Amino acid sequence: MLLPTVLAADFLQVRPGLIAWTLLTFVLVALVLRWKAWGPILSLVEEREKQIASAIESAKRERAEAEKLLADQKTAIAEARRDAAEMMRKNQQDVEKYREELMAKSRKEAEEFKAQARREIEDQKAKAIAEVRGLAVDLAIEAAGKLISERMDDAKHRALAEQFVKGLPAGGAPSTRA
Repeated sequence: MLLPTVLAADFLQVRPGLIAWTLLTFVLVALVLRWKAWGPILSLVEEREKQIASAIESAKRERAEAEKLLADQKTAIAEARRDAAEMMRKNQQDVEKYREELMAKSRKEAEEFKAQARREIEDQKAKAIAEVRGLAVDLAIEAAGKLISERMDDAKHRALAEQFVKGLPAGGAPSTRA
């Protein structure tokens, strides 16, 4: 069991020769690395740095372009909405105008129909009055003819009137006798 204590004691001892050789090896390795590896590593880092910078610039340009396209899209959408609103307003005006025209036409037709109906009523009224007058004249002539043809007393007048009334048709028009 002596071995672990010997190694631990050996490890903790300061050896100036070992320190010198370690420093010399470190400096030589650093010089070789600087001469052979440091240049290519720095050139790769610089190249990667340029690529990152280029990517950042490209991203900035693309972002600016995207923002411009977004603004253009917003403008186009606003324009489309205005156009749609204008078309809706125009269509509403056209519908309202058409409705007004239809209403005016309907009113005109109704007025013409009323005027025609009034004319027809007046014509029918005039015909009815003429017919009633004609019937009244026929009745008066018939009654006068019967009264003239025969001289009668009150009882005969009454009997003749009753006979005449019974001889009238149901529609109220006198029978035409020749």
